[in-house]
Amino acid sequence: MKKKIAIVGLGLIGGSLALALRGFEDYEIVGVVRRQATADYAMSHGVGDAATLDAAGALREADVTILCINPKDIVTFMEAHRADFKPGSLVTDVCGIKGAVMEASRVLPATVDFIGGHPMAGTEFSGIEHALPDMFRGAHYIITPRADSTGEHIALMGRMADYVGCKDVVNTTPAEHDAMIAYTSQMMHIIAVSVCDDEGLFTCRGFEGSSFRGCTRVADLDVELWTQLFSMNEGALSAALDRLSANLESYRAALRSGDVEALREKLAYSAGRKHQMVLGERSDDPYYV
Repeated sequence: MKKKIAIVGLGLIGGSLALALRGFEDYEIVGVVRRQATADYAMSHGVGDAATLDAAGALREADVTILCINPKDIVTFMEAHRADFKPGSLVTDVCGIKGAVMEASRVLPATVDFIGGHPMAGTEFSGIEHALPDMFRGAHYIITPRADSTGEHIALMGRMADYVGCKDVVNTTPAEHDAMIAYTSQMMHIIAVSVCDDEGLFTCRGFEGSSFRGCTRVADLDVELWTQLFSMNEGALSAALDRLSANLESYRAALRSGDVEALREKLAYSAGRKHQMVLGERSDDPYYV
């Protein structure tokens, strides 16, 4: 009898995982959804091996459960279904906030192992119709195991990440994850939406280049999802925005001073740091937020 991986939520990331994990070892991939239309779409497009609206039934048979729903929904889902998870199974998630989710996982029985997960991949789109089998190609897969997480399950996470095409697995703490993601992802989304708040947005057509399009690409975001991500990581995100504000102010001061040489030095410093950072960067892959 095949083992089972239950993927709760077949949106962009859940659907992409269901596509990418098909054929993984001896596992059947079962999508857990809320609407029959989603289940029908999944089956007609090969998004997983099976799909069901019966969450409790799927969890009782799942050796691995991957929670691919919004952060607050993950918290309430674990609370509502804590008695349904199969003893000895692995439960993980894919959302961009780890501290609150790891804390919420305490409701699970001691017989269930929870490892926080966050594949660093995505697009500005949402929904199963935008799922891609190569979404995770070259991506980092971040995990935040608990102190009592088993080596067997950590190794299983590594094999799954490798199978879907990830570049590596980064093992870290929830606090470190949330601080880093506040800077590398959440702040970038704040910048994008802030640029779109400028009064000149609708008069810039014909003047925008690839830098503008690249900067604002992620501004067309899933409002409910990012509201949750920002608010549930308020401390780390506020600290990152404070640093950004100080850096922007230093450039404004350099401009207002009229000191061209000081401006040149600042630009050279920043450009040099970016040059160091891009060595080995996954810059050719569009599936990255």
